[in-house]
Amino acid sequence: MKPGARPLLTLCLASCLLAPGCRGAQGRFAYKLLHDLFANYSSALRPVKDTDRALNVTLQVTLSQIIDMDERNQVLTSYLWVRQAWLDAHLTWDKDAYDGIDSIRIPSSYVWRPDIILYNNADDRFGSSMETNVVLRSDGHIVWDSPAITKSSCKVDVSYFPFDGQRCRLTFGSWTYNGNQIDLRNRLDTGDLTDFVENVEWEVLGMPATRNVITYGCCSEPYPDVTYTLLLRRRASFYIFNLLLPCIMVSFLAPLGFYLPADSGEKVSLGVTVLLALTVFQLLVAESMPPSESVPLIELLPVARTGKYYIATMTMITASTALTIFIMNVHHCGPGARPVPPWARRLILHHMARLCCVYEVGESCKSPQRAPDGRVGRGDAGMPGKSPEEGEVGAKEGGCPRDHCLCHHDGLLRNVGYIAGCFRRHRAAQHRTSEWKKVAKVMDRFFMWVFFLMVFLMSMLVLAKAA
Repeated sequence: MKPGARPLLTLCLASCLLAPGCRGAQGRFAYKLLHDLFANYSSALRPVKDTDRALNVTLQVTLSQIIDMDERNQVLTSYLWVRQAWLDAHLTWDKDAYDGIDSIRIPSSYVWRPDIILYNNADDRFGSSMETNVVLRSDGHIVWDSPAITKSSCKVDVSYFPFDGQRCRLTFGSWTYNGNQIDLRNRLDTGDLTDFVENVEWEVLGMPATRNVITYGCCSEPYPDVTYTLLLRRRASFYIFNLLLPCIMVSFLAPLGFYLPADSGEKVSLGVTVLLALTVFQLLVAESMPPSESVPLIELLPVARTGKYYIATMTMITASTALTIFIMNVHHCGPGARPVPPWARRLILHHMARLCCVYEVGESCKSPQRAPDGRVGRGDAGMPGKSPEEGEVGAKEGGCPRDHCLCHHDGLLRNVGYIAGCFRRHRAAQHRTSEWKKVAKVMDRFFMWVFFLMVFLMSMLVLAKAA
């Protein structure tokens, strides 16, 4: 070659590479590189020069979307981007020998891949990541990005439903390689949430990552894994407006059954209707909840933490219905009923009536009340100021003498006395009936306020637990 020809040839090659028609030369070098790399390469063996040393594999998980949270089956379905990186000692080249090619993208099936799987996988097909390309660099570093739709088992704690938070773990590790062969580590201390698509039901609070080294009972070698803990909090607005508030409003209807007049005939019907409505709400919640020992807050009685909220409310409504039946029996007792006992007259008609502000027509808080011993005032149904016995004695003693009365016939006197006795017995029966009706009315008002207070306290305690 003539002097000065080599620089001229180098200049021509450089201008050819820069020209549009010469760009195909790099493609030929890429084909040559691929042929040279995989001529004697096997993807079945771990790519290390020293088989006694562990291969470092880094893992990074990006959460893209929460597809579904199945509380009943305790399965979390999520869309992840999984990035794995490792060094393949058998896939290195001099980039200057191949026209400066520094990296190539090839199918992932061409190279050795770590068998990193999701340990707590709950998919019946046990699917793996998508077969995507890997990025192979000239120094042997391989980066494999693959999307995956995973179904992982998640222990769901519904104790505070619908104001609950869940901790779902995603544990990744090698299935066959132990810690002496693959050293799996997390690239970052947390999962990547920059590309996360917001979920309408769950709010993601974080996704910390931890590395664990566990020795299982089957093997003596340690097995490292990387666990991502997905911290979730439920958006409770939907359940508040569709489950909690209707339940509370229906519960407040139960005490109003005591306010209905006993003669309306709708007191028991209202209690049964409210009971059926709460049963429907309980079935709606039970269909979506797992059959576990931890019961939801919406079903929990926070006072004792031993029963369910719906069950406690239904028990309360059942008790109110039973009490309503008992009170209606008291209200509708006939003229043949016994007189009100003195203790009941003193406790119910005197003290509880004043406490519940139950008065007869014309009475008020300042009106004189019936005496505890049973004597009545002018507004009572008995004879004014006298008992029926006193009226009978007065009729006998205060009647006109037989010598001065125009009624000299014994038959007529007996008939008049019989009519007067019937009238007095009728007034006495009316008086007893009115007393029992007032007892029933006082008991209605008393239990109405008791059950209102119970429903209010239960509702406030549930909302306080939510706060």
